[in-house]
Amino acid sequence: MSIVTERSSRTAQAPSPARRSVARLLEPLHDLAENSKHILSKSFGFFESHGQQYTLPRYVFLGPKGGGDTIRIGIFAAIHGDEPEGALGLVRFLQELTKNPDLAQGYALFIYPVCNPTGFEDGTRHSRSGKDLNREFWKDSVEPEVRFLETEIWTHAFHGIINLHCDDTSHGLYGFVNGEVLSKNLLEPALHSAETFLPRNRKRKIDGFKADGGIVYECYEGVLKAVPGLNPSPFEITLETPHKAPRHPQVEAFSKMLQTILLEYRYVLAVGANI
Repeated sequence: MSIVTERSSRTAQAPSPARRSVARLLEPLHDLAENSKHILSKSFGFFESHGQQYTLPRYVFLGPKGGGDTIRIGIFAAIHGDEPEGALGLVRFLQELTKNPDLAQGYALFIYPVCNPTGFEDGTRHSRSGKDLNREFWKDSVEPEVRFLETEIWTHAFHGIINLHCDDTSHGLYGFVNGEVLSKNLLEPALHSAETFLPRNRKRKIDGFKADGGIVYECYEGVLKAVPGLNPSPFEITLETPHKAPRHPQVEAFSKMLQTILLEYRYVLAVGANI
């Protein structure tokens, strides 16, 4: 995936009058964790902002054992606080896995539903410190959320990293990916599966980047990604829904795309494809 410098014209929004509640969002996930043998709730990364204490929520879904080594996937949402649909998509996704755990056979899924809790509360793209956290990774950032998430990425050595985002400049679904093989075997099937809920953005340029059938091979500098220079590197995919679309189809689209990626990646590994 090529990295380029910031070209987006999006700006931080003013905090909304009524704060969103992270605790309320997490209620169904806590319920799932209490009643499912497959889900563990393990918050981490305590920090303070403007006199308030925060933590980063983390859930681990352990699927039934497969025939080989466990596949570790990190799935991240709400690094931009004004994109709650990604977090809600993860809630929906885990609800589906709880009903059908075989979808995650052979996987350990590390789920990070709210990577920017202060921005989520305020309804702003940036964190309360004023930073766009998704431009801070692997730059020796002092932002606590970024440093904690970087440690997670280092520690768990994910085989794949998936980011969930919403784009208020797009009329349809699209995604970023790091390679031709991945686009054919993972992102293309994922986008296709979600077209039941939302159309795909097939413009030749999306968010300032050249695109082909809703697939983009470049991204901004400083986005949440794997440790630079790893060999072999994990697959990295960013899924984008059209933010101006109704919330329900965005949530369902995220859940469907994630389920499809799990199925397709397991198949790719089974046939010995080199990704």
